[in-house]
Amino acid sequence: MRTVASKEPAVRDIALVSVSIDLGAGRRGVDMGPSALRIAGITRELESIGHHVTEFGTITAGGLETTEAGESALRFLDEIANVVGRTREAVRAGLEGGCFPLVLGGDHSLSIGSVAAVAEHYRQRNRSIGVIWVDAHADMNRPETTPSGNIHGMSLAVLLGRGHPRLTHRVPSVKPANASVLGARELDAGEKRLISELGVRVFTMSEIDERGVATCMDEALERANAGTAGFHLSLDLDALDPRVAPGVGTPVQGGLTYREGHLVCEKAARSGRLLSLEVVELNPVLDDRNHTAALAVGLVASALGKTIL
Repeated sequence: MRTVASKEPAVRDIALVSVSIDLGAGRRGVDMGPSALRIAGITRELESIGHHVTEFGTITAGGLETTEAGESALRFLDEIANVVGRTREAVRAGLEGGCFPLVLGGDHSLSIGSVAAVAEHYRQRNRSIGVIWVDAHADMNRPETTPSGNIHGMSLAVLLGRGHPRLTHRVPSVKPANASVLGARELDAGEKRLISELGVRVFTMSEIDERGVATCMDEALERANAGTAGFHLSLDLDALDPRVAPGVGTPVQGGLTYREGHLVCEKAARSGRLLSLEVVELNPVLDDRNHTAALAVGLVASALGKTIL
């Protein structure tokens, strides 16, 4: 069963939230991602296709050199929990103002706040949400399974209710039956066990190679929209192949092509069910003349209704 597509993309009032953080990652630089996206013209591009963009704040984490790292299995927990809370409040404010939240990152730990805000907003209306996690990684480690202690590798597990109590919420943000990971190609042993336990659907690159990204995205949409108000799209740029997107926090060979990335975003737009969007893990330090940032702007535009014809 395919998700029914809307004929015309809706003009949206977009709440733009920037989260400058790299403490959740193992490599410096992704905190500059929001600035790179602005230099690449993200506001101008969205306004050119008819949307109205309003700034809803910039959240900046403490610096690596001046922030206490804490325990090795949860590096920078205190500061990340602070940033997560501030992100949640900014996204909630955008939703309460009737806007579509667009979050610019920053490492993937920020999604613990952004997705929670969207889930809380719809829970107050007796609705749930789905999530499509486009990523080379599942981000389903926990403190007891993480090989690095980097919290950006735990985000989806937290949103599913598994993780440190400073980060999880009373009610999980997303049900496993409504969650999918698309583009995975590097999974840790502990993540594989949790995926099996919870029943989260993971579309690996091997499956995408064999079945095609269109079929896999259709199935992810069906899961995300089953009995929900709609879905959040979490776009980690490392889902793309490094030859296409070199400026990412944790590059892994063998990812999505340029057109596959756009098709994922185009299908999200055509579904008419996209509730919120974030683009994360852009690392300008590793980029080539802001190439990846420009690519990311194009992907966001596709997710928000820009079409070829």
